[in-house]
Amino acid sequence: MTELMVAMTIGLFITLLATGLLASNQAAYLAQDQYAQVQETGRYAMEMLARAIRQAGYKKLDAASSTTDIHPHVIGMDASSLKRTTAGLDAAASSTVVNGSDVLALSYASDEAMFNCAGMTVTSVDKDEDAWSMFFVGRDRTGEPELRCKYRSRRGWNADAIARGIESFQVLYGLDADDNGVVDRYINASDVEAMDDVIPLNGENAIAWLADRQQRTHWKKVRAVKVSILVRSAQAARDEDAKMAYHLFDAAYQNADDIGVHINEQDMPVSERKRIRKVFTQTIQLRNGGAADGI
Repeated sequence: MTELMVAMTIGLFITLLATGLLASNQAAYLAQDQYAQVQETGRYAMEMLARAIRQAGYKKLDAASSTTDIHPHVIGMDASSLKRTTAGLDAAASSTVVNGSDVLALSYASDEAMFNCAGMTVTSVDKDEDAWSMFFVGRDRTGEPELRCKYRSRRGWNADAIARGIESFQVLYGLDADDNGVVDRYINASDVEAMDDVIPLNGENAIAWLADRQQRTHWKKVRAVKVSILVRSAQAARDEDAKMAYHLFDAAYQNADDIGVHINEQDMPVSERKRIRKVFTQTIQLRNGGAADGI
């Protein structure tokens, strides 16, 4: 009887040990799998953003009379979101903005050799009308944040998700204020708009003032775009509740308009704190004569 009890105790101990090892291995596998997913999501999102940014300002070879240079080809909005099916930069309600994420809008000539941010060949109802790729963050039906792109097709405006798990999307713009081809500083969209607000406008009425502002806007002096995203895993895969802080761009960067550049897990619901997270940042130079030629 004693031998049986000893054997049962040893067997139970081995079973518990094996169960613990299995659970540990499963947790390690989940963490590795979710980290790989975060890496792939970040890489893909950055690749899509970089490709679209490099397309900004593209013109057809026969576009001498095109309206391509009338408006800037890079425009942004701080702490904003967009409506999915309404025309252009139609801002959504502030309550839909995810962690102070920004909006980045890029235009380029409609050409079937080009692709929009949804990865589809660009077509336009008007061959002389520019195409647009507009990036913003929204939430799907389950509440998961995702990077979306808004574009115009023959059927109208629409927005598709291109990367899930994007908790914050932040943008800075490299301004060449003295037109020497070199970026002088990086500022946010609100600062660009503030510079435009003090331009002494010419014209006799509001329509003329608006046209003059569009022609002389500082958005046309953008020569590079710096983007940063915070990507999270689809599942909780961390054991510790470390309440980490994430800094898009860097910890020293501060601007009251950029409320989404510093994300703290302690401000999140407990159920979301154990997601794996990683910041991805990249600076992309504009290839097509800056934000607009002839400026």
